[in-house]
Amino acid sequence: MDPLTLLREYTIRNELHKISRIGDDYRFSNDYTFPCTIETAYRSKHVAANRYTLETLINFITNHHLKHTEYIQQSRSLRITPVTLPDRKPLLDYLTGKTASSDSIEFLKFSHDTSANDTPANDTSSNVIGLGAVNNQSPIELIRSVEKPLKDREAILYCKNRDFYSVFTAALRRDEERQKVESLQRKDGLVAKNRIDRGFGGGGGDEVVGKMHLKGSKIGEGVPIILVPSAFSTLITIYNVKEFLEDGVFIPTDEKLKQMKGSKPDCITVQKKFSRDRVVTAYEVRDKPSALKAEDWDRVVAVFVLGKEWQFKDWPFKDHVEIFNRIVGFFLRFEDDSVESAKTVKQWNVKIISISKNKRHQDRAAALEVWDKLEEFMRSRSH
Repeated sequence: MDPLTLLREYTIRNELHKISRIGDDYRFSNDYTFPCTIETAYRSKHVAANRYTLETLINFITNHHLKHTEYIQQSRSLRITPVTLPDRKPLLDYLTGKTASSDSIEFLKFSHDTSANDTPANDTSSNVIGLGAVNNQSPIELIRSVEKPLKDREAILYCKNRDFYSVFTAALRRDEERQKVESLQRKDGLVAKNRIDRGFGGGGGDEVVGKMHLKGSKIGEGVPIILVPSAFSTLITIYNVKEFLEDGVFIPTDEKLKQMKGSKPDCITVQKKFSRDRVVTAYEVRDKPSALKAEDWDRVVAVFVLGKEWQFKDWPFKDHVEIFNRIVGFFLRFEDDSVESAKTVKQWNVKIISISKNKRHQDRAAALEVWDKLEEFMRSRSH
């Protein structure tokens, strides 16, 4: 299988998240594996005798939304050869399917011997693919032309001496369990909302006002506050923090912006949903420290740091030691980011948490790390 054609198929199907880097190889789902530095059929028009590597193309298509200067800096930080500016648009149009071909493409013959694990075992059509690649024909069309269907969608369901009653009953049990969990979450949400309403002192007279004041600390009245950076260059912002902390799922800020309707929120409320605890504590999340009043700072319990000194400009603390003694700090980074990205943060008393760029099922564990550290900090302030 030709890696350029395969990357184009994944891009058009919006399945780039199924491409993962393992060591020095890229794995396309569980089907194909290519070396990161393998040369593709796409040749740069402006760099003599230069074919772009698979590593360069994957880095480009996943970061094409960046400005060219930002993209160049990002590529250099990862030590990956960037796509030149004149090549960007024609390459993007080809990979996204806007154009069917390009005169920059010169297909090579890829075989099992020359490209590591680029073809699955038992692939009897590798010779046909190679021939088609040399003739500049689509390998996918050639594969389909030699395929022979063995079963249709009805025949595949036929299982001799089997019945699906146990599968059906198991599915019913899972559905009942899901409904119970959702019912409990709705109930816990009401508990959290009532706490928020009481924390703001919405009523008057003899109403009991809820407090988050903890003995022996300076955490003030009302709902505790978590601060996040307002810069888009950080992983956690006010746009995606709710999904990360409540659902254990990281969604890039640019994707959330596309889904967003209305203006940017000044404040949102989050709570730990994936917990066995019946009592749920609510937190405010804000990204404008300059808008906080003096009494609001007494409620700040956590901050996601950007890794830049200027983030703490005009904060009512004398230095980083005082900040991270009074407030628990978190720094979220991609696990394969360069060490330089966390160089400054390592000098501070903050919790560094790593997430994968592609393995979203691992986000929940990272979110739990945040909650565990935050709840440990809150307990220590209550004694």
